Amino acid sequence: MPKKQVIEFNEANSPITEPVTKFGGQPVWIDEPAWPLSKETGNQMRFIGQVELREEYGFTTPAKMAYLFMTEEEDDSFIDGTYEPDGGENAVVLQPGTSRTPTANKTDGPTLFKMVQVEGKDRLQKQTCEFAVKLVESDDIEFVTEDERFKMSEEDAEAATGKLDENKIGGSPVFMQGDEFPFEGPCQLLLQLDSCSVPFSINFGDAGVGYAFLNEAGDEAKFLWQCG
Repeated sequence: MPKKQVIEFNEANSPITEPVTKFGGQPVWIDEPAWPLSKETGNQMRFIGQVELREEYGFTTPAKMAYLFMTEEEDDSFIDGTYEPDGGENAVVLQPGTSRTPTANKTDGPTLFKMVQVEGKDRLQKQTCEFAVKLVESDDIEFVTEDERFKMSEEDAEAATGKLDENKIGGSPVFMQGDEFPFEGPCQLLLQLDSCSVPFSINFGDAGVGYAFLNEAGDEAKFLWQCG
């Protein structure tokens, strides 16, 4: 039975500057900075978070950290393809390692934000944010394929697939739509994020869920999202 690390978010009062799992703020690189650039605009993607790739989380990889990014322009202009693992509008950078996405040697760039009420403003305003995490380890379900779920009753399928609205590191993916693994060979869930249950704004479409995966060799990672 696979293990998962369920994520509890705790907003940071000051910048987190250690190479630990966190979301928002600025990435803490353990190698040379490698900030991914949008295929369409050439601008820096938005930093979502970084994850320690510990053996006790079930990861077997030469990399120690994974850094997740996705294109989201500051002026909110629409950029297509952020849901695609090979669309050039999201990236998972592994360190140590190399990146298939064009990058810039920059330490600062766009980061996560939340929407807050500001005195004197009629509309909610963006406020950058950063979150430390508490990880709670528990057993996860074994992955059940789409074909297997189709043969089950609705009640059995729901029990077999686990929680969709769960933010976790490792474990088994719970796909919102059909099974969608970004590698041809075996791969491992690195991170699952539900846009409706995180304490920051993130665009995974209509109440979507994001998934990052490591390939079997542990030397490449990809990201995708699905929505309703």
